[in-house]
Amino acid sequence: MTALPAVAGPTALPRDGAASSSPWHFWAYFNAHLHQDLSWLWDHVWLSALPVVVGLVIALPLGWLARRFSWLYPPMLSISGLLYTIPSIALFVLIPPLFGLKALDPLQVPIALTVYSVALLVRVVADGLASVPEEVVQAATAMGFGPFKRLIKVELPIAVPVISAGLRVATVSNVSLVAVAGTIGLNNLGQLFTTGFQLSSPTAYYPPIVLGIVLCVALALTFDLTIVLTSRLLTPWRRAVQGQ
Repeated sequence: MTALPAVAGPTALPRDGAASSSPWHFWAYFNAHLHQDLSWLWDHVWLSALPVVVGLVIALPLGWLARRFSWLYPPMLSISGLLYTIPSIALFVLIPPLFGLKALDPLQVPIALTVYSVALLVRVVADGLASVPEEVVQAATAMGFGPFKRLIKVELPIAVPVISAGLRVATVSNVSLVAVAGTIGLNNLGQLFTTGFQLSSPTAYYPPIVLGIVLCVALALTFDLTIVLTSRLLTPWRRAVQGQ
């Protein structure tokens, strides 16, 4: 097979010999390139997490508006749905000229993924706030809570389980999408897939590809567990109810 053209960046790692081409030798490959792999793993962590945090900050007021004004709900969901249909590879390429960034600027990834995160989370926030029982909202109002105080102290805490479920989807999705950015030369775990394809000549070379899959899955599971535990900490009353 014909080798893929070299990609800019530190991806052209030496092949470790035919004896190590088995998929099961991914751990040996990881140890042999430990510094580079850990650097790519850290890049993958912040590129995946930052867009979710920024996306949630943007989605909270938009979701509240969609919940507060029912006529905004359909157009907001339609727009967010359309944004999510944009191919990620196209968005990664379009972001630099739109925002005045240099080619392969790492910021193009969190900017692009923030778009996807907002597209997912606006509906989640709106639906989470809609899940708050009306009698709870009325009771908070009767206690003198204004709209903002009621949102922060009553509605958002009750909506945490629904919002956290959306965060889990957005975060795991971002881990996968960040890897796509590695195919255009941006540093993250996606570089392992590019490296594996480059070194698969004349025979297939699996260790970096399998390592990339293992690390991406491990990272997604870590993020997912972190969100689940944080949700449990923010909703102690649910554990009390379940324990009765």
